[in-house]
Amino acid sequence: MVERKLTGKVALVTGGSRGLGRAYVLRLASLGAHVVVNDIDLTAYKEFNEQISAASVMEEVEAYGVRSLGIEADVTDKAAVEGMFQRVDEEFGRLDVLVCNAGGALFGRDNPWAATASEEAYRKTIDLNLMGTIFCCQVALPMMKRQRSGKIVTIGSQAGMKSGVKGGSGPYSVAKAGVIHYTRLLAGEVGAYNINVNCMAPAWILSSRAIAQGRAEEATRKELEAQIALGRLGMPEDCAKVLEFLTTDLSDYVTGQCISVCGGYILF
Repeated sequence: MVERKLTGKVALVTGGSRGLGRAYVLRLASLGAHVVVNDIDLTAYKEFNEQISAASVMEEVEAYGVRSLGIEADVTDKAAVEGMFQRVDEEFGRLDVLVCNAGGALFGRDNPWAATASEEAYRKTIDLNLMGTIFCCQVALPMMKRQRSGKIVTIGSQAGMKSGVKGGSGPYSVAKAGVIHYTRLLAGEVGAYNINVNCMAPAWILSSRAIAQGRAEEATRKELEAQIALGRLGMPEDCAKVLEFLTTDLSDYVTGQCISVCGGYILF
């Protein structure tokens, strides 16, 4: 049974209505936190037939005996982000945990090469992954500074830590590398306020989107597993366990770090 280390705390997870984001939401709720679920579409779990245990993700949270609030907002729109955090302040009066999960390699998948990817692919991918993270952190910080405490977890990727010898995944890799370095910079600036800022960088995780895109197919799975020290693909819960470390007192003396959750795909 999970120890409820976050009882009475308030958490917000962007991109929280499916996949890894939903796993983070439910882990935080199981730890006793009240959870604000943000997504551009709070029914996004339906897109890839992800099965949930209640009528909504917010109701799944409430099953843990905590409060939940769902807010549909686009994290690439700073005004929408400001409105979201204003509502959190009005409803809860504090924010203890921010998980900047919204993102993905959603644009320009037909031409992901660094040398030739389109301007649109770069701009949209950087807006979603990097600028969305920056906006949420900037707008959340006044609340955390006011209470002189907080845990921020950004979400990078193995793509932002290493490059294949043949390149590829240009816009997404650049955006996630930016997230990782932004995390380091921000940690240095806000440590005096007792705010921890760290990054998780998942690798080959079997999220509902990844499964729909073919990651669980036998040939793909075998090819990837051969490159992973632990010999298996990750599950969303593998990342949620690391999130527990980064959002509780277990990580009180950890900040500015990027933790690769990859089963040994990245070994440096």
